[in-house]
Amino acid sequence: MTAKLSLPTNSTMLSADFTYGVATAAFQIEGGVKKRLPCIWDTFCATPDKVVDGSNGDQACDHFTLWQQDIELIESLGVDAYRLSISWPRVITKSGQLNPEGVQFYLNILEVLKSKNIKAFVTLYHWDLPQHLEDNGGWLNRQTAYKFSEYADLISKAFGDLVHSYATLNEPFCSSYLGYEIGVHAPGKVGKEYGRKAAHHLLLAHGLAMEVLTKNSPNSLNGIVLNFTPCYAQSASEKDKLATEFADDYFNQWYIKPLFDACYPATLAKLPKAHHPEVLDGDMDIISHKLDFLGVNFYTRAIYKADEKEHFIQIEPPEPTTDIGWEIYPQALTELLISLNEKYSLPPVYITENGAAIDDEINNGEVSDQRRISYYNAHLNAVNDAIEQGIKIDGYFAWSLMDNFEWAEGYLKRFGIVYVDYDTQVRTIKDSGLAYKALISNR
Repeated sequence: MTAKLSLPTNSTMLSADFTYGVATAAFQIEGGVKKRLPCIWDTFCATPDKVVDGSNGDQACDHFTLWQQDIELIESLGVDAYRLSISWPRVITKSGQLNPEGVQFYLNILEVLKSKNIKAFVTLYHWDLPQHLEDNGGWLNRQTAYKFSEYADLISKAFGDLVHSYATLNEPFCSSYLGYEIGVHAPGKVGKEYGRKAAHHLLLAHGLAMEVLTKNSPNSLNGIVLNFTPCYAQSASEKDKLATEFADDYFNQWYIKPLFDACYPATLAKLPKAHHPEVLDGDMDIISHKLDFLGVNFYTRAIYKADEKEHFIQIEPPEPTTDIGWEIYPQALTELLISLNEKYSLPPVYITENGAAIDDEINNGEVSDQRRISYYNAHLNAVNDAIEQGIKIDGYFAWSLMDNFEWAEGYLKRFGIVYVDYDTQVRTIKDSGLAYKALISNR
């Protein structure tokens, strides 16, 4: 193995109390579709031309069957923590009760993780809304926020003290904008009048769930995971800079400002009234519930320019890019963390997702993914640069533990540090996984 991961010898990221983990999401790896209710991604996958390769999550990585060997795999990597999501349609029945079989599946996992001293970072919502709730309006229906709160209440009581950390939502931007505004993710709704409304109900769901988690699980770290794609102006012109600020408000600040400042960005006033969310008295107090941590997901940046018709236009990303077409620009992660820390009074931060899609090939039982190792090395050092500037970052999670169902891309893009042969379900640790293990175990 040629490339490795290295940090400055004095880095706090090399101390024993810095948390290193790997992350997955239920729909992307589990399969076991017959043992749960349908969700919006099942419906989306069954709709022609929505998923690039026409695939679905019916089997995925068959983690539902192979979970024990997968936890042994996680243990073999030497990580401190495992970030997993709970499938809402697996654990809650249509009538809103706990599904004992579904709950037991996760209890088994959590108990084994605890026995191996691997911290469980649990995400309650990673996009797999039960289809029957979507049939009643989904995230456009305010009631869905209260349904989520009921689910959070039941499941956090069932899990007891087995969970180290709860995240309410993963990337509400993706759920609202990609799912309800431009329709490239489930449930595939298209309309600028939907996006902000869905976002508000998601954030309300988060706040309501935080109240529940604070009560039921006071000893766990409770927070939310947001994704950020920092916005850069194409030029120094005033027009481009204003367009870029608008884009940043629309895509990034929209989801964090309500959490810390109890209001939406001022950009709201520039949107047509029909696009505004319905904010009721008390909503912002609920949404701005105190957080124990903030999860930050980062992959790339975006470059914008002004436009006569639209508020902004994103330009094509410059090279180098990953296999999914995202620019590799690690300094944006440092700059993002610094800017968030300047804008808001942040709790401890965890980098809850970071990684790269690379066009991997397996040769003689090995995967030499040197480009992914370079990506990780640059981004781990970008995190270290932010820590050196005084930002409290307590952990880092590689996305993803294993290759899996990459949403609208199907199985065409590989993000894992473990290679999955989807025909045989054989797992092979890539060179990046071995490099990550070496970094962690040599602390």
